[in-house]
Amino acid sequence: MNDRIFEGKPLKQWMDEYPMLRSMVETDEVFWTNHKYEKFEDAIKKIGLTEDDVREAEERLERFAPYIAKVFPQTRETNGIIESPVVFIDNMKKELEKMYGQDMPGKLMLKCDSHLPISGSIKARGGIYEVLKHAEDLALEKNMLSKDDDYSVMDGEKFKEFYSGYSIAVGSTGNLGLSIGIMSAQLGFKVYVHMSSDAKQWKKDMLRSKGAVVVEYDSDYSKAVEEGRKQAESDPNMYFIDDENSKNLFLGYCVAAGRLKKQFDEMNIAVDSDNQLFVYLPCGVGGGPGGVAFGLKLIFKDNVHCFFAEPTHSPCMTMGLMTGLHEKVSVQDFGIDNITDADGLAVGRPSGFVGKTLENLISGSYTVSDEKMYAMLKKMIDSEKIELEPSALAGVIGPVKLLSEEAGKDYIKKKGLDGKMENAIHMAWATGGSMVPKEIMKEYYKKGLEILERQ
Repeated sequence: MNDRIFEGKPLKQWMDEYPMLRSMVETDEVFWTNHKYEKFEDAIKKIGLTEDDVREAEERLERFAPYIAKVFPQTRETNGIIESPVVFIDNMKKELEKMYGQDMPGKLMLKCDSHLPISGSIKARGGIYEVLKHAEDLALEKNMLSKDDDYSVMDGEKFKEFYSGYSIAVGSTGNLGLSIGIMSAQLGFKVYVHMSSDAKQWKKDMLRSKGAVVVEYDSDYSKAVEEGRKQAESDPNMYFIDDENSKNLFLGYCVAAGRLKKQFDEMNIAVDSDNQLFVYLPCGVGGGPGGVAFGLKLIFKDNVHCFFAEPTHSPCMTMGLMTGLHEKVSVQDFGIDNITDADGLAVGRPSGFVGKTLENLISGSYTVSDEKMYAMLKKMIDSEKIELEPSALAGVIGPVKLLSEEAGKDYIKKKGLDGKMENAIHMAWATGGSMVPKEIMKEYYKKGLEILERQ
C-alpha cells in the first residue's frame, strides 16, 4: 500500500513528510498542534466572514423566536431561543485526574449542547438555523412575510400549505439529519434525509416518526451527501443543505459564542490574558466545531484556544489540516476504515471550506479511541449524572491530552501560558446525548463498565 500514489506522491513519502500519519494509519491516538496558527488579528484578514455575518444570523434567530416558542413548548422558558446550559464538572475532573494520573490545573466545564432543545445536539444550532433561513427567504420572496412581522404567524395552515410545495434534502450520519428533519417537517416542508451506514437506528426511527423520508446507504457519510446533492439538483423546488460547504450552517453554529459570553458574564467568569479559555470540540466533517471555534475567536481572540477532537478511526480534519490537503484527502486514502461508534464523527473526508477558514485560527487537534469515549461516558454518568452519546465524550479528554502530551506542553510554553494554567478554563463541548433512548444509554453505560473492568 505504501507504494500507492496519492496526489502525486507515494503514501510512504507522505508519511515520511508527516511522521504523525504513521501513528494515525495504525489508529493510535495522536495530539497535533497547528504550525500555521497565527495571532487573531493576522488570521482574520484572510477570512471572508465577519462579525456582521454572525450578527445577521443572531438577528434572524431572534425574529424566529416567537415562532419557535409557539411550536416547541420546551423553548418557552427561553422565549424561543435555542440554547444550552454551561456547567462546572468538578467531579468528572477528579475522575479524569484519577484515570490518567494527570494533575489538571484550572477549572473543567461542560457546554451542554447535548441538551439543546428540539433535537438534542449541537446540530440544533446550524441545522435549524439553515432551515429557518431558507423558510424566511421563500416567504419574503413571495411577499408572505416581512421582517417586521411577528413570525409566530408561520404556525398556520397558510404557511404549512405554502411550504408543502417545497422540499429539503440533507446527507447525515444522524444528528444533522435529526435537526433538519424535525424543523423542516414542523414548517411543512417535504424533507429527505440521506443517511450513512453509521447512523443509529433510533435516529432513523425518530425521523420517520416526524414525517421525514429517510434514505439509507450501506456506505459512509460522503455517499449520503453525494446522493442528497444529486437528488436536489434534479428538482428546482428542492433545497440541499450541504454539511460540507454551507456558510449558513457555519453561521448558525457561530452564534453559540456570543451566547456563551453572556453565560460567562452572568457567572462572573472572565476570559482575558490572565484567564485563558481552552475549548475541545468533537469534530466530524467540521461545520459545527468550526463554526463554534470561529465565533469564539471573534469574541475572545488570542485568549481562546480551540482544539478539534476526532475518533482514531476517522481523523479526517486532523489529516486535512496537517497536510494542507483539506477536502482532497480522505482517511480511506491511507487505509483507515472510518468505522467508529462515535457516529456523529464518522466522516472520512473533511470540509474544505471549514479547514481553509480555520487553518490559521485552530490551535490543534487530537484523536481518541472509542474505548476511551465509552469509559468516560460511564464516568460522566456516575460522577455528574449527565448522559452523553459516545461522540460527545471526545472533547472531555482534551485537557488531559493538552497537559500530558509533549506537543501540548510545548504549545503552552510557546504561547507563554506556563504561569497561567492555574486560572485556565477547560471547556469540553458536549455535542449530543439527551435524545438517546434509555435502553440504548444503558447499553452504552454497560459497554463503558466492561471496558473499565478489563483495564
